Amino acid sequence: MSSNDTQGGAIRRIVIVGGGTAGWMTAAPLAQRLARHPTQPCEITLVESPEIGTIGVGEATLPTIRFYNNALGLDGADFVAKTQASFKLGIEFKDWGHLGNRFFHQFGDFGPPLAGISAHHHWLRLGQAFDQMPEIEHWSLASVMASQNKFLPPSEDTPGLTDAYSYGFHFDASLYAAYLRDYAVARGAQRVEGMIVEVEQHPETGFVTAVKLRDGRRIEGDLFVDCSGFRGLLIEGALQAGYEDWSDYLPCNSALAVPCASVQKLTPYTRSTAQEAGWTWRIPLQHRTGNGYVYSNNFTSDEQARRVLLDAIDGAALDEPRQIRFVTGRRRKSWIKNVVAIGLSAGFVEPLESTSINLIETAVGKLVELFPDRDCSPALADEFNRIMGIRYESVRDFIILHYKLTKRDDSAFWRHCANLAIPDSLRHQIELFRETGRVAILDRAGFAEPSFVAMMMGLGVTPKRYDPLADRVDMRVVHGHFAQLRDMIAQTTARMPDHGAYVAGQATRAAPRAAA
Repeated sequence: MSSNDTQGGAIRRIVIVGGGTAGWMTAAPLAQRLARHPTQPCEITLVESPEIGTIGVGEATLPTIRFYNNALGLDGADFVAKTQASFKLGIEFKDWGHLGNRFFHQFGDFGPPLAGISAHHHWLRLGQAFDQMPEIEHWSLASVMASQNKFLPPSEDTPGLTDAYSYGFHFDASLYAAYLRDYAVARGAQRVEGMIVEVEQHPETGFVTAVKLRDGRRIEGDLFVDCSGFRGLLIEGALQAGYEDWSDYLPCNSALAVPCASVQKLTPYTRSTAQEAGWTWRIPLQHRTGNGYVYSNNFTSDEQARRVLLDAIDGAALDEPRQIRFVTGRRRKSWIKNVVAIGLSAGFVEPLESTSINLIETAVGKLVELFPDRDCSPALADEFNRIMGIRYESVRDFIILHYKLTKRDDSAFWRHCANLAIPDSLRHQIELFRETGRVAILDRAGFAEPSFVAMMMGLGVTPKRYDPLADRVDMRVVHGHFAQLRDMIAQTTARMPDHGAYVAGQATRAAPRAAA
């Protein structure tokens, strides 16, 4: 008996149910690795229906998208041109915490550690010693770049003080899905258009064996990836995974999305503005600006939300606002038997920190890392579910933080948010920072210390104490450290091009390749 027979045999057919961003982000790396493997080729089929729309509001990303794109070998300039992308250094928050508040969640730190102690502790020490201390984001290169509308990628070869930042993207999600579709199909993936009307399962094992289309076609598979969106056609419809509802933690349940014409400079950041019953987003692309309003319909009407959204946009609306309903939460299990749920079929946490695409990246990466044989060992499913459970919960807690720390009391929505019950894990993180300035990182694959510092301090949590070891550093050294950092940030930013000019240069570089 061969080892393959012992292990249930190699996966020969993968069926991805649903297209959109999640479906094609799944198909692309699987096609790259498996479709034309010299000894064990795998048939990869993606089924999508034009009758089912995609959500497609996740047009902003975290920096991790670059690792995904690089793993596929995508050309950066070609990607920017094909997806109408711009660059993202972080998120500007307005009216969060209190009316008139403004702060920036940057992709990068606040300068290097000094004597092994994170820079924000030394900043807190200076703040206690001197009355006039600039806001902490002045020591963040990414924040200063964003404030001046500058952009240049950090050097990957010679990292240093002037490269202590990262970046993600804003892009058109439908164009990105199409870009990855072409990539996957060119590497052997097959696209089937049709409406699934039946899911067939093995009578004894419960494994999904095939999906049946309205026109009678059957598509068989060994492994099925559910990218069918909120409905969870396989993971919920067939395998009844169950859903963990987080509405008690996160009050928003509706969104309206609308594109508008670009009228301002192409800014290298997303903007999130707190509103009476939620928050609006602004995402600048090359060809348009994406806008939306995430809100609770328990605290406002859909018509009022529509008015708020249209009043907030800074260009002519290019379409009617599109309505989206959701329940924040996640499937109790994302991998059951031979079905793996990725994207909205696995869970949804509102797009406040651009985590939707990151969660897809994580799930696809773990599926490749834990790729099964045909028997789909429950141990692999357990590990996948454990990892994804941690990721979803850490994202959930980071989002709750934005609402819970509010001092706003100007509307019933914000008064409700201030009184939200929160997980014990998040309560610990808030109190630890409030009392000592330390950050508890509970998910090493999630948001890092500078992100928590930016958010908590931006929302008004100033630690009562700083690391006592900071007092062991001579104050003149601390002054010199921050003075040098300030000068380096000013000099580095002054040499950078305007963000819009840099994007235009990328598009020009990609033009000959696109025409070829």
